[in-house]
Amino acid sequence: MADPYKISLPENKIPTAWFNIVPFLPHPPAPPLHPVTQQPIGVADLAPLFCDAILAQETATAPEIEIPEPVREIYRLWRPTPLYRARRLERVLDTPAHIYYKYEGVSPAGSHKPNTAVAQAYYNKEAGIRRLTTETGAGQWGSALALAGAFFEIEVKVYMVRVSYEQKPYRRHLMETWGAHVVPSPSPHTEAGRRVLAEHPDSPGSLGLAISEAVEEAASRADTNYALGSVLNHVLLHQTVIGLEALEQFVLAGEGPDVLIACCGGGSNFAGFTFPFLPRKRAGESLRIIAVEPAACPTLTKGVYAYDFGDMARLSPLLKMYTLGHGFVPPGIHAGGLRYHGDAPLVSQLVHDGVVEAVAYAQRPVFAAAVTFARAEGIIPAPESAHAIKAAIDEALSCRESGEKKVIAFCLSGHGHFDMAAYERYLSGTLVDAEYSEAEVQRAISELPQVRT
Repeated sequence: MADPYKISLPENKIPTAWFNIVPFLPHPPAPPLHPVTQQPIGVADLAPLFCDAILAQETATAPEIEIPEPVREIYRLWRPTPLYRARRLERVLDTPAHIYYKYEGVSPAGSHKPNTAVAQAYYNKEAGIRRLTTETGAGQWGSALALAGAFFEIEVKVYMVRVSYEQKPYRRHLMETWGAHVVPSPSPHTEAGRRVLAEHPDSPGSLGLAISEAVEEAASRADTNYALGSVLNHVLLHQTVIGLEALEQFVLAGEGPDVLIACCGGGSNFAGFTFPFLPRKRAGESLRIIAVEPAACPTLTKGVYAYDFGDMARLSPLLKMYTLGHGFVPPGIHAGGLRYHGDAPLVSQLVHDGVVEAVAYAQRPVFAAAVTFARAEGIIPAPESAHAIKAAIDEALSCRESGEKKVIAFCLSGHGHFDMAAYERYLSGTLVDAEYSEAEVQRAISELPQVRT
C-alpha cells in the first residue's frame, strides 16, 4: 500500500478525559481579579454567568478532567478528526520537511469550536439553564454554540461583530437554521452597544464589545448564562481533544513533530492542539511551538503583558494577558475570529515565559498561502486557519534552504466555505493589507487599569 495521506482513529479512541495544562506550568497562573476591587475573584463572583461545573473546571488543578458520556456521544458525530500528511504540498514546495495538519473542519459547524460548545451546552442544560448568550467574530463560535443549543434544546442568542455580520451572511443563516437568534454588535438594545453607537454610528464592532453585550444580557436574567468560545481556562481545556488525538496519530505515523503551529486570536485552537504536547517540551525534547496572529491585530507580538479587561465595557474580570487595550477596535480584516484585543492568560503566560513563539502576518500573504494550500491539498481553509498555513509554508521553505528534514504540524481549525467573498477579493486583486493605528493602540494601552499588585 502507498504511504497514507491521512491517519484516522476509530471512535473508541476519542479521549475520555480532557488535558489540563495548569499543573504542568513552571509557576501558577496569575489569578483573575474583580473588575472593581482588583482582588482575586471567587466562584461567587462568576456565578451569575457560569454554572457550577464550568466554574469548577475554570479553577481546576487536576491533570485530567473526565469527559461526560453525553458529550463523547455527540463528539462521535465527527471525532476523531483526521491527521493528514500534506504530501502534495510538500512536493509543491520541494521541501524535505514532512508537513502534517490536524483537520477540524470536518465538524458539522466546520471548525474546532463545537469541542467546547457541546460541553458548555451540556453542563448548562444539566444546571437547568434555558438560554445562553454569546459573542462571535467570523461566526465559527456562534455557529458551534447554535449547533450545541439545538442538540440540548437550549435557546441561543448571538451578538455577531457587525463587520462579520455584513461580510458573512451565510454564517449568520447557518446559526439561524440551527435555531439561534443573531444580532449585529454594536446593538441598540444594550447599554454597551448604545454607548458605542452614540459616538461611532458606523462602528465595525469588535469581539471585546460583543462580549460586553452578551455578558450584560446574561447577567440581567436568571434563566440565562453566558458562553465563551475562547480565552478562559475551561474553553482551552475542552479543546485539548485535538492534541490528545494528534499524539496518538503521530504514534501511528512513526514520527513526532519538531514544530507545532496554530493560529491564535483568543487561543482556543492553539491551546487545544499544542497543550497536550507541552510536557514533552518541558522534558527536554526539541519542540518549537508557534502562535500565528494577524498583523492588523498583533496582540502577542506588539501588545503588553498586563492585567486588562476582557471586554470593552469593563464588565469582565481583569485577566493577566497580552493585550492591545480593551478599547482597541481592530481593522475589519476577513479573519474575524482573530480580531480580539487580548489572548488567553494561559497562552500569554507561555509566550511571556519563552515556551511559545509568536509571529504576525498581513492579510494578502496569508491568502496567498491559503490558495497555494487549496490548490495542492484541495481544502479551502478559513482565513483564520490560513495564518497557520502561512507559517507552516515558511518553515517548510526554510527546511528547503537548509536541507533539514523537520516534521511540521499545524492545526487546520476550520474550512473557508463561508469565506468565499474574501477569496474573491484576493483573487480579483482588491484585497488590501489592513493596518492598525499605532496611535489608537497606544491610546488603548494608556487606558489599561492601574492594578495594585
